[in-house]
Amino acid sequence: MAGNSLGTIFRLTTFGESHGTAIGGIVDGCPAGLELTQEDIQVQLDRRKPGQSALTTSRNESDTLQLLSGVFEGKTTGTSIGFLIPNKDQRSKDYSNLKDIYRPSHADFTYDKKYGIRDFRGGGRASARETANWVVGGAIAQKVISTAEIKISAYVSQVGTEEFAHNNRFYPEKETDSNAVRCPSEEAAQRMQQFIENVKSEGDSIGGKIQVIIRNASLGLGRPIFKKLHADLAQALFTINAVKAVEFGIGTAAAVKKGSEQNDAFNQIGEKTETTSNNSGGIQGGISNGEDITITITFKPPATILQEQKTIDKAGNNVKFSAEGRHDPCVVPRAVPVVQAMCAMVLADHLLLARTDKI
Repeated sequence: MAGNSLGTIFRLTTFGESHGTAIGGIVDGCPAGLELTQEDIQVQLDRRKPGQSALTTSRNESDTLQLLSGVFEGKTTGTSIGFLIPNKDQRSKDYSNLKDIYRPSHADFTYDKKYGIRDFRGGGRASARETANWVVGGAIAQKVISTAEIKISAYVSQVGTEEFAHNNRFYPEKETDSNAVRCPSEEAAQRMQQFIENVKSEGDSIGGKIQVIIRNASLGLGRPIFKKLHADLAQALFTINAVKAVEFGIGTAAAVKKGSEQNDAFNQIGEKTETTSNNSGGIQGGISNGEDITITITFKPPATILQEQKTIDKAGNNVKFSAEGRHDPCVVPRAVPVVQAMCAMVLADHLLLARTDKI
């Protein structure tokens, strides 16, 4: 199976299944001399791990990282960084009833038809357990982009019909993580949490949105054809389980705006060029223009619910089933660090690519 790597220069390659012995990967292309400790990465893994609150799956994984190579005396060596995350709390029996059944809106059916074999325990390779690997890569990438003072803010902006009027404001991680929902507004977070709890009590699930603000993305990241910055960001973000839409700047509202309303006028202030608006979301022609990069990511409700659903089995029979096991009623709170990680890896890759564009 190809397709296990992300990036050109800064490159993450991963392995593992949800209920296997371990997951892990290799990061190539990380420059030497960056300060990096296991604790730097573990902090981000702890933000993603299951069992954080009543709003997430109760699977009890510590997600304890093992750094295998590429770091010596607290600094990167410039060689490949190998890592391992053991799986500790597998309950494969929870999925025994899915051996011959395809869950609605899951990868079960398409995976089985494509490869002729699938690991039905939690979805195997298609499981969101894989995203822990991405968080490791993203934590390392954060060290790379910090050399250019690039900062990423990501937070929950909507759960179901409950919204937070964020106005593309940049919030530090401390404010984002002040509650279980990861919404920087306590008032909005309480509304969202109640919404999730109500849905969970019904044995159902709900979707939501995450807002991303990238600050200090230097002018000139990205290329005008096949390495457009927003195209690579979108590809990485669409890789995240349950993502159904990725919008930059004004997003889908562009369909109802006139050019006179939407165009970002340039304004020269001394030696600095700015735009009076940021409908482009900080990227024009696939290249960053120096403004904040703004992204809205929409997640669908988790497909696994505890209500009875109609489906088919491997023999093509119409059947009904109710899911068992431990599942998130809403993925967006735990997806925040994953979103940050994917953005960080793409930005690190483009930052390194930019150094090859000029002599």
